[in-house]
Amino acid sequence: MLSELKELWRFRELLLAMVERELRIRYKNSALGVLWSLLNPLLTVVVMWFVLKTVMQNNTDNISAYILAGYLPFLFFQMAILDSAQSVLAALPVVKKVYFPREILPLASVISNLIHFVLALAVYLIYALILWGVTGFKDFPVKYNVLFLPVLLLVHVCLVGGVSFIVSALNVFYEDVKYVVSVLMYLMFFLTPVMYFSETVFYAMKKWGAAQELGFFLYHLNPVATLITAYRKTLVAPGKIQVLDDGVATQVSPLAFNWLHFGIAVVFSVAILILGYSLFNKLKWRFVERP
Repeated sequence: MLSELKELWRFRELLLAMVERELRIRYKNSALGVLWSLLNPLLTVVVMWFVLKTVMQNNTDNISAYILAGYLPFLFFQMAILDSAQSVLAALPVVKKVYFPREILPLASVISNLIHFVLALAVYLIYALILWGVTGFKDFPVKYNVLFLPVLLLVHVCLVGGVSFIVSALNVFYEDVKYVVSVLMYLMFFLTPVMYFSETVFYAMKKWGAAQELGFFLYHLNPVATLITAYRKTLVAPGKIQVLDDGVATQVSPLAFNWLHFGIAVVFSVAILILGYSLFNKLKWRFVERP
């Protein structure tokens, strides 16, 4: 694996060129350009906010900030993996003619989506500032916890990179993979706390009695759920969260940051990155055999 990493470093300028190409192609002939990557999540969050706040009468403090802080990380996870799934297959004619580290292709998709994610996080901070000024929140909905953000990004990229290596390599030989991934991403949206909160799951499992803690732990074995919760704890100042406690709408304090859940997510993300990169390197020499 070290030899592959050295080779990848040798071709780092090609990787940067591929990232730039990804960004240019996505917004070619678009009047608003990169703004579309920022407007789409904002408009989606406005719809989510309207449904939760107006239709479902959810009175969680800073609810739009909570939704945006969960939706942006999920969007990065979703878009990076869906884009990388087709990255090698789309470039197969070039792969068969020119030598370069094949892992550059999925990595370019991941990095280009990471750039969009970082820009979206900057917009989130502006959005939080506007909310603070317009609605008169007692506290600015971002605290010093935001300093933990680089650690979260690193773990997140490890997870996304590992999954991207796996799906991009397998999709070369089994094109059903991209459809399976699309379905899984759709299901993942509802299985992770994007439109709801980690606290919602905890109190929903209260009826499980002694098994509540176990169920909550098993739910967070999904590293995406843990990372989304961690982003919320990092980006949004604590406020009251509305949950259903024994069927009654109740406002509760947020649960504390769970370091056990996060530690497991870190181990899983690093493991999936190593596994994915190893699998990709094992299969990449067979890409040229694909008819």
